[in-house]
Amino acid sequence: KTNAQQQQQQRLRGTADGPPSLPTDASASAKLLRVPASRRALVFCSLYRTMAEYELKIACMGAGYVGGPTMAVVAKQCPNIKVTVVDISEKQIGAWNSDKLPIYEPGLLEVVQEARGRNLFFSTNIDEALIEADIIFISVNTPTKTQGIGAGRAANIKNCELCARKIAEVATTDKIVVEKSTVPVRTAAAIRRVLASNDKGLNFQVLNNPEFLAEGTAIDDLMAPARVLIGGETTAAGNAAVEKLVSVYANWVPREQIITTNLWSSELSKLVANAFLAQRVSSINSISALCEATEADVQEISRAIGSDPRIGSRFLQSSVGFGGSCFQKDILNLVYLCESFGLDEVAAYWNSVVTMNEYQKKRFSRMMVSRMFNTVTGKRIAIFGFAFKKDTGDTRETASAFVCRDLLEERARLAVYDPEVEREQMFVEFNYTLKVNAETVPGLEELVETSPDAYAAAAGSHAIAVLTEWDEFKTLDYQRLYDSMAKPAFLFDGRNICDHAALREIGFEVYAIG
Repeated sequence: KTNAQQQQQQRLRGTADGPPSLPTDASASAKLLRVPASRRALVFCSLYRTMAEYELKIACMGAGYVGGPTMAVVAKQCPNIKVTVVDISEKQIGAWNSDKLPIYEPGLLEVVQEARGRNLFFSTNIDEALIEADIIFISVNTPTKTQGIGAGRAANIKNCELCARKIAEVATTDKIVVEKSTVPVRTAAAIRRVLASNDKGLNFQVLNNPEFLAEGTAIDDLMAPARVLIGGETTAAGNAAVEKLVSVYANWVPREQIITTNLWSSELSKLVANAFLAQRVSSINSISALCEATEADVQEISRAIGSDPRIGSRFLQSSVGFGGSCFQKDILNLVYLCESFGLDEVAAYWNSVVTMNEYQKKRFSRMMVSRMFNTVTGKRIAIFGFAFKKDTGDTRETASAFVCRDLLEERARLAVYDPEVEREQMFVEFNYTLKVNAETVPGLEELVETSPDAYAAAAGSHAIAVLTEWDEFKTLDYQRLYDSMAKPAFLFDGRNICDHAALREIGFEVYAIG
């Protein structure tokens, strides 16, 4: 056996909750018979995988919202490929190796449990994974710059460059390096230059393979993607690298749904896709303001225009505003790119999408204060939802945080309930995105309460603000909520998911978007 095979076999032994020890002596048959019948297949499968060679080895640098789920699905769909996800955070890797994963995504735990220990591994041993990998994905954060040239708009690709430098440092054979992170156009050229600076004579092919995942449906998006996009150099070596990655996805994705382009088209396509989706949200939100000034209903308008096949109904649900890690960051990146090429009018056009989103969030906060007799000071307000959308625990750029900030500036007392967001995570987002912390908001810890359920949050509150469209908020006992609240009881529906007529019948004063 090679050292790697011996290490793999050793991992299968001696764990209380893993497969039983594999028999290796003359009494193998007798020992195996003592294994429960329901687990014998697992033992044989584990032994086979231990001894067999993998057809391909993949490493992914970054165990976050994209790297973790993407690699888990690759491993599930390609049992003949070894997939290792690495990260510098021991806490993050520890969570991936447990049944309490670091992110919430419907169906993710089952996918991880199926492949983990078979051909899916999570590790902090970055060097080992990079050395043995044939294909290396870079899936690290590329946040908007907070200072320096392009601050507030340009993406900071420092983490991508650090990954490239690490690969160049430890690699001993040629590799295919894949940009999975959302990056500015021409980032691949920078990565390629860093990799080419290695002093070992190694050759690297750099590809771009952007993710098009929607949080909350990421596993479905990965299992049955509308398309997979792969960009590479239009050279013989580049085309060969593209086909190698195509062969991975072709294990479960129809070949006609795998699109191949040049590098620059692939990099720009991701930015443009998110910009177009965000544009639709801002467009319908702009109309919601007009509806509130007239007697039109934005939901009826969405239904009317969405029935036109040229327009379609997706992303036409008016709301308090879009959030998440991608939309605003990618649009601002696109704006900066346009400005860099002197396309000021184009930059202004796309920047207006972000401006409208900021306006929508601020408009909702002002409506709440206005309707509650122009003061919320000292009033308890129940916040239903803190994640930026349902079926995820992601709080990055969530509209809920912006509304909470505005209410805290008015010295309201908040009772926040979200089924997937921990208090610590909420305060991290407050501080990172909005600089809301104990120094900027005296008494913050006392002003913000985290509640175990919606009923506890509403008890004694003057108002409810629905800020995330969790399904459970549609089926709550609103009569019970109303009875526990101060009167008059207000309900502000920032997602248009409640039955407003029924709530008014109960006694709520209801205000909704559009």
